[in-house]
Amino acid sequence: MKSRSEDLVFLLAVVDSGGFSAAAEHLEISVTKVSRAVSRLEKSLDATLLNRTTRQVNLTEEGQAFIAQVRAGLSTLEEAEEALAVRRQKPAGRLRVDAANPFVLHQIVPHVKAFREAYPEIELELTASDRMVDLLEKRIDVAIRIGPLEDSTLHARPMGRSPLSIVGSPDYLREQGLCQTPDDLAKHTLIGFTAPETLNLWHVGDGLQI
Repeated sequence: MKSRSEDLVFLLAVVDSGGFSAAAEHLEISVTKVSRAVSRLEKSLDATLLNRTTRQVNLTEEGQAFIAQVRAGLSTLEEAEEALAVRRQKPAGRLRVDAANPFVLHQIVPHVKAFREAYPEIELELTASDRMVDLLEKRIDVAIRIGPLEDSTLHARPMGRSPLSIVGSPDYLREQGLCQTPDDLAKHTLIGFTAPETLNLWHVGDGLQI
């Protein structure tokens, strides 16, 4: 038993290619099969869809109205089939994610429960490191980094911005006084990072390296 959707595909091929022979060649089937499909449609609809001559095939007025609806319907059907196929492809396997300790603790860990419920077949592996690691060597799938990235063949995209603030303890500021200008920072005791050095470049004034 032939499906109606298959017959409609054959009809579209005839219309788009301009004839039964061209449609059969495109579909890699026999001309007889294409002709029978169109005849079945016309019989079931009790309407003539195509005007056939020895040289060309044209849509009738009824055929033009019908074919417009067919295109829209088949497009909707294809979208539905694609959506169903995607839903059946459940993500699975191990996913290794690396980020700095504070980011893992405060931004990722709170969402782990919901993630596992949504993707139960994914084995999530989190690593927290404050140093730059070789992502390929450690077989990291996703790395979250803060600051400018070096040239790389890896794919990257921005996730957001994290504004920075310069702060001091109340006791320290009472003893040393407040900063009135960016240049005043050079006179104060500043806390930086041992690595990476890029984190010790403060974008204030003309720039301050601590």
